[in-house]
Amino acid sequence: MDNTGDGTRGESKSERADRRWVELLQEVRVAQTGVQIMLAFLLTVAFTPRFVELSSADRNIYVATIVLGAAATAALIAPVPLHRAVTGQRMKPRAVTWTSRLTVTGLMLLLCTIVCAMLLILRFVLNDALAGWIVVGVLAWFVACWVLLPAWVRRTG
Repeated sequence: MDNTGDGTRGESKSERADRRWVELLQEVRVAQTGVQIMLAFLLTVAFTPRFVELSSADRNIYVATIVLGAAATAALIAPVPLHRAVTGQRMKPRAVTWTSRLTVTGLMLLLCTIVCAMLLILRFVLNDALAGWIVVGVLAWFVACWVLLPAWVRRTG
């Protein structure tokens, strides 16, 4: 076993951590932009004239959506303060591990935010039953794209 790196690229542990860190940051940048735009849009909804037309259930869905969006934003921005805190401490491999965990957590929270936002919007424009079925279908598609496909590729790769 190669204790200096991953055994396939001839990298040291430090080089591998540096490479993985750069890859993670690129991934997080994509997710951060999306979640921040969505949260900003969601925050403005409460100030629209039609917000008062929402039922109590829809207001609860809205609150859940805002909280989930804020939590996703926090998880996806967390790599920045984490990196600042450990820079120069020779902890990059641990920072990469934690950043990876935060990214996965942020993506799952983003998925929940998207599902709740769709549920809220579709309940407002369609009947509740149809909205529920559409949201379940969209959730299944996200799970297929974000969970099942990567798991299948990893298992068969």
